[in-house]
Amino acid sequence: MCKLARFTFTTFWSVATLLLAARTVPAADIYTIDPAHTSIVFSVAHSGLSYTYGFFREASGTYLIDKSNLDNSRFRLVIKANSLDTNNLKRDTHLRGPDFFDVQQFPDITFESIKCVATKTQDGGALFQLTGKLTMHGVTLQIDNIPLRMLGEGEGPYKDHRSGFLCQIELKRSEFGMSYLVKEKLVGDAVGITVSFEGVLQEQPAAAPRTQ
Repeated sequence: MCKLARFTFTTFWSVATLLLAARTVPAADIYTIDPAHTSIVFSVAHSGLSYTYGFFREASGTYLIDKSNLDNSRFRLVIKANSLDTNNLKRDTHLRGPDFFDVQQFPDITFESIKCVATKTQDGGALFQLTGKLTMHGVTLQIDNIPLRMLGEGEGPYKDHRSGFLCQIELKRSEFGMSYLVKEKLVGDAVGITVSFEGVLQEQPAAAPRTQ
C-alpha cells in the first residue's frame, strides 16, 4: 500500500471516529491536522555530554473542540515511526531497527485522549490537561497531565479556519520497551518531546432531521 493510501485511510478513520463522537457533542467543531504545519521534535542525552535532537516528519490526526464545554474536546495523533530523522543516516537506520523503534513491526505511534480538563487563558486561548493512551513500540500506556496549550485560532492563509497548539512533555523510553544502552548510560532514558500543530476546521454534514 502506498504512503498516500495509508495516510488517506488513517485520516478517514480519524475523522469518522470523531464524527461519531460529535453526535453526542452537537456544538463541537472537527479539525484535521495540517501535516505541513506540524512539528514533532524529540531530544535525548548522549553519554551525559550533549543532547541529540530529531524529528518525526510524517504525522496526521484529528481533534474535536466543543466551545460550549471545552472538557468535551478530544485529540488523536498518528506518527509514522519510520519518518524519524536525526540528521545522521547511520544513526537513523539504527533507531528504526529492533534495538529501538523496530518500525517494521511497529510502524505507528498513536495518541488518543480519553479525558480533558480545560481552562481558558487571559489571552483568549485555552489550556488543556489531557489524559490519553499512547501506543509506541507495541506498548500502550496511559499518560496523565499532558499540557496542551491552544496558541490561537483564526483565518488561515487559504481562507480556511485554523487553530494551533503546543505540547511539551518528557517520557521514559524504557517504559515502552526500549531500554537499549540505558544501563550503560550511553543514551538517556528520558526523552523530551515537543509537538506543535495546526488544524483546519472541517465542514460537517448536516444533521439528520429528527423524527416526531
